[in-house]
Parts: sequence; structure tokens; C-alpha cells
Amino acid sequence: MTFGQFLKGSALTGLAGALALTALPAQTHAAESAQQRAQERESRVPWNRDRSRARSERSERRREVRQERSRERSSPSRAVAPWNRDRSRADDRRENRRERNQERRENRRERNQERRENRRERNRERREYRRDRNENRRDYRRDRRDYRRDRWEDRRDRRDYRRDRWEDRRDYRNHRAWNRAWRKNNRYNWHRYRAANRHLYRPGRYYAPYRNYRYNRVNIGIRLGSMFYGSRYWINDPWHYRLPPVYGPYRWVRYYDDVLLVNVHTGQVVDVIYDFFW
Repeated sequence: MTFGQFLKGSALTGLAGALALTALPAQTHAAESAQQRAQERESRVPWNRDRSRARSERSERRREVRQERSRERSSPSRAVAPWNRDRSRADDRRENRRERNQERRENRRERNQERRENRRERNRERREYRRDRNENRRDYRRDRRDYRRDRWEDRRDRRDYRRDRWEDRRDYRNHRAWNRAWRKNNRYNWHRYRAANRHLYRPGRYYAPYRNYRYNRVNIGIRLGSMFYGSRYWINDPWHYRLPPVYGPYRWVRYYDDVLLVNVHTGQVVDVIYDFFW
């Protein structure tokens, strides 16, 4: 062994001793730290037990939830595949969207139908209104024409009435000139005509205007009640019995079997033919 080697070995031995001396306190400190950690671990045991128990409970709940989900997926009532939850949700959303679109289309179709019906109803009401308005106009024009015609007829009736009044006044002024000499005119020979046409002078039974009224002979100049020379007793066609025509206020009137010439304005008897009818 050389001197250099001796020195190198001595240096290494010294260095190892120094390291051993420095390592002893470190080992002592490490042992004390480990003992302290053990004590702390022993003090933490109850908390760790609670934490482990909570972890086990959470894991148990998760396992139960997974089992419940697996049972729901495997149930025959579900229309989607049990292995694809996202796909099932997407199908549900598409189905809901399809139903909403269908409902919207139906609602839109119903609204359009209601609008069409309302439009048809309004058009029908408008047509009926126009028809009624046209009918009212036609009725109004017809009424106006009728009103004009009635006014024209009223005017004509008033003219005829004035003419009749004028003629009646003229005849009334001349009624005192009634000539009873008409019996001398062979044209009015009612005796001969009655002998040849006896059936014409049987007009039927006479009904007096008053009940239980009996025949009383009437002479010229007597005034009769208005019921005895009413229009029901007039002889409207004197020539049918070969009597002279009348004018003005005079009328031939049947009185039982007699014929009277009566002034209907005053009721005075102007001429009489007894036993004229059979």
C-alpha cells in the first residue's frame, strides 16, 4: 500500500465517520416524526371511519341507482334501446316536436276553416242584405207607383164626384118637373108587358126592414124611413119592368108588391104603382 492510498483511505474513513455522526440526529428526528404521525393517525381513526362509512354509503346508493336505471332500461314499456339513453331522449324530443307541429298544423287548419266559414257567412249575409235592399227598393218604387196611381184615381174620382154632384144638382133643380104622364107613353106600358112576361114580376118574398112590420098603403107625398129605400130595395134596371128611367135623387124602390119612386135625399114618395108585382 502506498502512502497516497493510505491517505485516500483515511480521508474516506473520516468522511464516512462525519456522515455517520450527522446521520444519527437525522434518524432520530425521522423516528420522532414517524411516531408523531402514528399518533396523529391514531387520533384520526374515528374521523376516517366516518368518512369510509360515508363513502361506502354513497357507493351503495350509486349502485342502487345504477340497478334501478338498468331495470328501467330493460323494462318492455320503454320504446327506446336500454343502452342508449341520449338516443331515447332525442327520440322523445323529436316525437314531442312532431306532435307540436301536428297540433300547430291542425290548429292552423281549424283557423283557416273558421275563417273560410266566416267569410262565406259574411258573403251570404251581404248577398241577403243586397237582395233585401233591392227588394225594398222595388217595393218602394212599386209603392210610389201605386201611390201615384191612387192619387190619380182619387183625382179622377173627385172629378167624377164633382160631375155627379153637378148632374145631381141639375137633376135636383128639375126634379119638381117629374111628369107622371109617362103612363100615357106606350113605351112604358108595363101592363101589357107583364101579361106577356108574368114570371118576371115574381121577384120573391119581400122582407121588411123591421120585424113584425105590417103592410101599410103608402101615398104620394109621404116620407119613408131610410131603411125602406135602402140599396137592397132598389130596382137597378127599371127598363127590365118597362118603367121609365130615373135621374138625380130619384130611385124606383120595391115596397112589398108596390113600386115607389122615392127621393133618396129626403125620403119623400114622388110616384106610386100599386100591385105591381104578383
